[in-house]
Amino acid sequence: MPARLHHQLEGPEDAPVLVLSNSLGTTLEMWGDQAPALAERFRLLRFDSRGHGRSEVPPGPYAIEELGRDVLALLEDLDLERVHFCGLSMGGMTGMWLAVNAPERIDRLALCSTSTHMPPAEQWHERAATVREQGMGAMADGSIERWFSPDGPAERPDAVERVRQGLLDTPAEGYAASCEAIAAHDLREQVGAITAPTLVVVGDQDPSTPPDHARFIGSRVDSARVVELERARHLLNVEHPDRVTELLIDHFEEAG
Repeated sequence: MPARLHHQLEGPEDAPVLVLSNSLGTTLEMWGDQAPALAERFRLLRFDSRGHGRSEVPPGPYAIEELGRDVLALLEDLDLERVHFCGLSMGGMTGMWLAVNAPERIDRLALCSTSTHMPPAEQWHERAATVREQGMGAMADGSIERWFSPDGPAERPDAVERVRQGLLDTPAEGYAASCEAIAAHDLREQVGAITAPTLVVVGDQDPSTPPDHARFIGSRVDSARVVELERARHLLNVEHPDRVTELLIDHFEEAG
């Protein structure tokens, strides 16, 4: 059963719809740097994935398919037929599932800091168990280290602190159940079915979804263009907000 998703819809009512999907441990606020410019050009839809932010927190485990079906239910509720979609990390996994399984709903696709498969599954189950036992505080330092390059906290301290606080505020069950979704995620055989024009963006220093993960997607999706950002780790839209905004505008405005 689809989860009820907290969402925000803004921008010109007659503009193409662009959906932004958050990563594990963040909310729709992670796109705060991109939202103003994108909402000038698109009907911008942001949402908190199930188990995150102000969305419903069903008991786990979750599956990426469920996250995708949550999005389809939201589009139905809002009477939105066909959309552009951009997802980062877990949001990118959701985007790939949608582009494979509901291609009639996806016009153009952007995949940031994401992967078709993130083994070993055991590490995700261990992380889920740790969070259920110790709470979100156990994730904070390690996540920030993976998400931002060493200079990131010094260069954008307020932005990094907002991300850290958002992670700490994430419901533990929602985070753990989403880890279990990532553990089972494997679209290596299906990703080549994507026909939507696709932009793949990755940070050159990303330890979570390294550049070879992006190149794999690029090698399987005929329409894909891969862009590697320098001095960037996992949350590259926060580390390099202007560059990512520019890339997204260029990609999605090509549809016009």
